[in-house]
Formats: sequence, structure tokens, C-alpha cells
Amino acid sequence: MKIVHSITSFVAHKPTIVTIGTFDGVHLGHKKILEQIIASAQSQDCESLVLTFFPHPRMVLQEGTEMKQLNTLNEKIALLENLGVDHLVVHPFDKDFSRLTAEDFVKQVLVDTFQIKKIIIGHDHRFGRNRTADINDLTEFGKTYGFEVEQISAEAINEVSISSTKIRTALSEGNIELANDYLGYQYSLTGIVSKGKQLGRTIGYPTANIHIEEDYKLIPLNGVYVAKSVLNGKTVYGMMNIGNRPTVEGTTLTIEINFFDFDQDLYDQKIIVSLLKRMRNEQKFESLDALKNQLALDKSTAINYLKQL
Repeated sequence: MKIVHSITSFVAHKPTIVTIGTFDGVHLGHKKILEQIIASAQSQDCESLVLTFFPHPRMVLQEGTEMKQLNTLNEKIALLENLGVDHLVVHPFDKDFSRLTAEDFVKQVLVDTFQIKKIIIGHDHRFGRNRTADINDLTEFGKTYGFEVEQISAEAINEVSISSTKIRTALSEGNIELANDYLGYQYSLTGIVSKGKQLGRTIGYPTANIHIEEDYKLIPLNGVYVAKSVLNGKTVYGMMNIGNRPTVEGTTLTIEINFFDFDQDLYDQKIIVSLLKRMRNEQKFESLDALKNQLALDKSTAINYLKQL
């Protein structure tokens, strides 16, 4: 997959089959739409192209909106690449771009830059200055400029919308298994391993503290999870805590994982942790010994769960 970070950086060598969207989560509903553009491109000797925006348009146009997303930009790129899309154009969304009229967008971007042959888009897609243009306008532009407009069914769009809502709800409730079912893959957190207070090491459960740089990434409900990571080419399982560490009077959110059967220095490395199951709520213990006893139970619970996979 070829990636450019601006519309102006894209050079078309073949006509393109285009779709536009945020594709947050790149979940099973999105996958159906993306497979549609890929198949259409292959059958017409064209190349598939996904146009997306960063930051999310709503964060720019509705200032003060806190919008947590299922994927960081890099996670989204990796997911789209795995599906086999030919081109990904990630355009910086700003207020100047939002003022582009619908016809200027069609002529300058879709026709002149992308050399569009077909666009596959939802019935509810709106575009252009103040989002005034819709699928009917796009169809008329298609007649004027010589490209086809294919409409994604209302049912398919509804499925995408419902899935995204259900995934966010499931994560906010800690139902990681349901979220993973809708995603079609395991929800993950990507971050740099940083030094913490190393308290876990003193009670026999050393942890890797994960710092996530992107503050827009949706973090699941606080609690203790079964998780896994690929470290040095090997899949390693462990238990992860998301929370404020109330036993030691913690006040900030931390994400820390204790890997089973792994004892190597991970400091300053970027790791991806996939969440498999939530085991319990985070809780405050009366002593470090009580915490240590609970961690032993958590490890046993996690290992029993992993045996059933």
C-alpha cells in the first residue's frame, strides 16, 4: 500500500476507485466496504484508493469536542494495509480545507488528482463547504466529469454505524470479547515502555508501564485484563492493569502489564498489547501482601483462560 499524507502528494498512474471516510476501527462493517472497492478496482484495471482525514473533521469543526478513537493513525494505516488497499491518502483536515466547495473538491481532488473512475460512497455521505452536497449532487458531478457513483446500501452503512457504537460501548463497559467480535481482531494499545515506580518488581510481579502518546486513543474501562504481545518475534501472554493504582494512592491513569515467562528489558521500546478478556475491576487492597495474593489469583485465572483458547 502506498501512503501519502496530503492530497497534493498523490500522483495517479492509473484510474482509481475511491472511497472516503474516517474508517475508525477498520472493523468488520468497514471491511465489507473496503473489499468492495478493492474488487471493483481489480475488475476494471484500476487502483483502489481510500481518502481519510487527520485529525478527525469533527475535532476541527467542533472545537472543544473530545473524541476518543478506536485507532491511532498508525494503527489505522496498518489495518488498511493488511486488507490490500492500493493507496491511502491521509489529508490534514483544517478549516481552510473545510471551506472547499463541493464542485472544487470533485474537480480538483477526485478528477484532476485522483483520476477517478468510480466512487463508492454511503447514501448519507455529505461533503463540500458546510457539508451541503450529498449523494445526489455527487451523481450529477459524476455525469459532468465522467465518473461512476456507486451507493453503499443504507443497511451496510447502518451496520457500520451500529458496529462502531457497539464497539465503543463494549470497551467503555470492559466487555473486550464483544468488542473484539465486532472488530474482527483483538483491540490493542500501542505505546512506549517507560520506567514506573518499579513497585511490581518488589512483590514478584514486574510490570512494563506503557505510555500511549496519542491522547485521542480510546482506553477501555479500568480493570485487570488478560493480554498478549509479540516480543522479539515471540507471542507472550500476561495480565494488564488499567487504572490509578489505588492501593499505593495513585492519582493518574497507568497502563502496566506483567508478562508471564518473560524477563527482558523493554524500556523505551514500542510495543503493541492486544486485550483478550477482562478479569475484574481495579480495587484498593489493605496491604501490598493482599495485593500480591490477588495477583497470584489473577495469574491463575489468566492461565486457565488461556488454556481454553
